[in-house]
Amino acid sequence: MLFKNVAIAAMAYELAPHRVTSDWLEDQIGETMGRLGVPKGRLEQLSGIRERRFWDEGTRPSEAATLAGRKAITAAEIDPGEIGIIINTSVCQDFLEPSTSVFVHRNLGLSPRCINFDVRNACLGFLNGMAIAGMMIESGDIKYALIVDGEGSQDPVMATVRRLQSPDTTMEQFRDNFATLTLGSGGAAMVLAHSSVARSDHRLNGVVTLAATEHNELCIGMPDSMKTDAAALLIAGTKLARQTWAVAQEELPGWSDDQIACYAPHQVSARHTAAIAETLGVSPAKMHVNFPLLGNIGPAAVPITLAQAAETRLKAGDNVGLLGIGSGINCSMMSVTW
Repeated sequence: MLFKNVAIAAMAYELAPHRVTSDWLEDQIGETMGRLGVPKGRLEQLSGIRERRFWDEGTRPSEAATLAGRKAITAAEIDPGEIGIIINTSVCQDFLEPSTSVFVHRNLGLSPRCINFDVRNACLGFLNGMAIAGMMIESGDIKYALIVDGEGSQDPVMATVRRLQSPDTTMEQFRDNFATLTLGSGGAAMVLAHSSVARSDHRLNGVVTLAATEHNELCIGMPDSMKTDAAALLIAGTKLARQTWAVAQEELPGWSDDQIACYAPHQVSARHTAAIAETLGVSPAKMHVNFPLLGNIGPAAVPITLAQAAETRLKAGDNVGLLGIGSGINCSMMSVTW
């Protein structure tokens, strides 16, 4: 899928206020780790994550998405009434129904004619939202779109801590729940615009997506837990990423490591990020990483990473690769020219 008339008008993110270290989490389950023979420091050693963020107690995903969305609209310098669609892409939801998007729509004072709905696809949701909005802009149906995401990890992380504190916790249960302790929190938003009205030259060039849904049970998330076969997921994910990269080279402009200046990847851990770089044969230094301080922030990871890269390293004309893998499993790669 290629785009000729879609621009990134603005991006914004909001980081949750409370830093929670891996050392502190290990202290909470220290008795279980000692009984199972798991050495202190293993969480940071295996994941590379020193800390992650938590929101204030009771903060809804829609509130986090609203904070980022308001910043993005202000940065885009547009009237909120001009936005033709808002897509919320978070894994975390205020309720089963109505959609989380309706609360963000109301909070931002968007037009009654502004379409609103949720797109949920694990950690790939934000890229899917960009693709859907991009198609509507490309077709001329709308001029502006807002994609938002709000993730809060404190409930599943602390519920997992309480489970792991049980004296009956087995090593298998510890391994199955380990990945939950890497989750972080944050909000992200992006305004996409038709190039005829965009005030920026940041262009969305296209996206490719592949599925390997035979691996749909390797990571199962619930409101208070996440069970992950990390080893199998890493193997299946890197294989799918390699296949997606090959398709991207055929279909997306300028898609080679020599031509791409920076990657904004979905980030699970140090091991995962290094494995993706090695599998794809790309320069690790081009991977813009923030997992050591933010953890795995789900679908908010790619837009926050892109926004932070724009603050520190991107320059006009740089080709940027957005890399996403979501449980299920699906993989998307998106080309942006900054």
